Amino acid sequence: MWKEFKAFAMKGNVIDLAVAVVIGGAFGKIVTSLVNDLLMPAIGVLMGGINFADLKYVISPASGDVPEAAILYGAFLQSIVDFLIVAFSIFLFVKVLAGRKKKEEEARAPAPAPPKDLVLLEEIRDLLKETRR
Repeated sequence: MWKEFKAFAMKGNVIDLAVAVVIGGAFGKIVTSLVNDLLMPAIGVLMGGINFADLKYVISPASGDVPEAAILYGAFLQSIVDFLIVAFSIFLFVKVLAGRKKKEEEARAPAPAPPKDLVLLEEIRDLLKETRR
């Protein structure tokens, strides 16, 4: 069982997937920082000084030891922007990779065989050239 697991874990696809997960996690942190630290404050200033992280709908205010119950829709908006940026970045990355893969496949693909009638015409042409000499 250990040998089978080792063979499975050392396959190229599993290692590629592990690398993709690590890079994706790091990319997600970068995008989250971009949204939280750069985009949302700039959008907030453009909208009149709104801090999106503080936007919430209070259901019941705090009283004594009971904390307030609130819907934090500002954080939700930040998460939506975060998701849209990550999704768009992945879309662009996949599109670039697909374009490169298509070009590689076109370069590797052999030229299609000419139609039989074209081959026959070429043979006739060659025979006519030989008889004229």
